[in-house]
Amino acid sequence: MRVCLASTSPARLMLLRQAGIEPLTLAPEVDEDAVAAAAEAERGAPLPPDELVLLLARAKAADVARRLPERHPDFDGIVIGGDSMFELDGRVHGKPYTAEVARERWERMRGTTGVLHSGHSVFRVRPDAAATEATAVAEARVTFAADISDAELDAYIASGEPLLVAGAFTVDSLGGAFITRVEGDPSTVVGMSLSTLRTLAAELGVTWTDLWTSP
Repeated sequence: MRVCLASTSPARLMLLRQAGIEPLTLAPEVDEDAVAAAAEAERGAPLPPDELVLLLARAKAADVARRLPERHPDFDGIVIGGDSMFELDGRVHGKPYTAEVARERWERMRGTTGVLHSGHSVFRVRPDAAATEATAVAEARVTFAADISDAELDAYIASGEPLLVAGAFTVDSLGGAFITRVEGDPSTVVGMSLSTLRTLAAELGVTWTDLWTSP
């Protein structure tokens, strides 16, 4: 039983490897901004964060599930797509991209608690049947230390780590020292909830341990 990760995220790849799974990887060809804009135009209002991350996770997984048989016609397994956003004080944040934006966010996050929303889409793909899908959203509450100094923030932002991750922080690398509490599946904050993926795989008739490629 094989796994294809519909993502270029190093954190998601490492998470699966740590869970005993060595996946194929295929970058989704999805314009996320256009997908979100189309959905919001149809609704006439911004999507709430749980709906938005699920929409994008489904778009990415569906794109890869559609293209995968062209490259691997004998693929028999699951395709995993995910998307994450961080909600703080009613505002939703993706990747900050610039040091200025990251700094502004961290100045508001010190001593507060926010919610990391993570959308999951899993497709069961096999050569002799149509693909089937299972989806879910996982959430984790993240509390940040109140005593983070300006010098520590300067050093963390200068490392470049927070610029390309949802919410401008990690829990499994340099940013972990600034987080005092996580309520929910900790892997959700890394990028995907492993317990959620196990449940979705089971819904599709796949036993999680059959996906292991290493003990």
